[in-house]
Amino acid sequence: MKRFINIILIVFVLGIIFIPGVKVFLQSTLIKIGLFSPKFNNEPKEATPAAYTMQIKDEKGADISLEDLKGKVVFINFWATWCPPCIAEMPTIQTLYEKFKNDDEVEFVILEVEGNQEKARKLFSDKGLTLPVAFPNGAIPHEFYKGTLPTTVILDKKGVIVFQSEGITNYADQKMTDFIKQQKQK
Repeated sequence: MKRFINIILIVFVLGIIFIPGVKVFLQSTLIKIGLFSPKFNNEPKEATPAAYTMQIKDEKGADISLEDLKGKVVFINFWATWCPPCIAEMPTIQTLYEKFKNDDEVEFVILEVEGNQEKARKLFSDKGLTLPVAFPNGAIPHEFYKGTLPTTVILDKKGVIVFQSEGITNYADQKMTDFIKQQKQK
């Protein structure tokens, strides 16, 4: 019996290492049991003019500058189609998005950092995600994204980074909904 359990564990570990779907399943399960809650820093960073020079393309190919989003709370998630933690947290972002999608004071930018539009659209379609996928159209400010995926940044209405998370996070957590509501009131 002990040998059988060891074989199962070895197969599971190999699955985690070599099969992205197994990683996504494990990480999604860990989110559901309460791990990866958002961590808030009570000291917002200074607004940086460079932040608003970021240019993106929306899923229809229209050019957008973050400058156009000033005055709104902006939720920016940096992800890639090959990143299991990114894919695992997407349903939690979808849940948060559903709460604010009709709110003119909150904007979601789900930025696929490699610009792989076809693969991103297919992934969203396969997963039933209706998030507004976007793609970089120039340099991404280092203040936002330092190369770790997934990374999420929330800007307040003045452009101050009020939340930044590197790694998988549960955005369906009620604390995140309350946090965005607080940012809207400021």
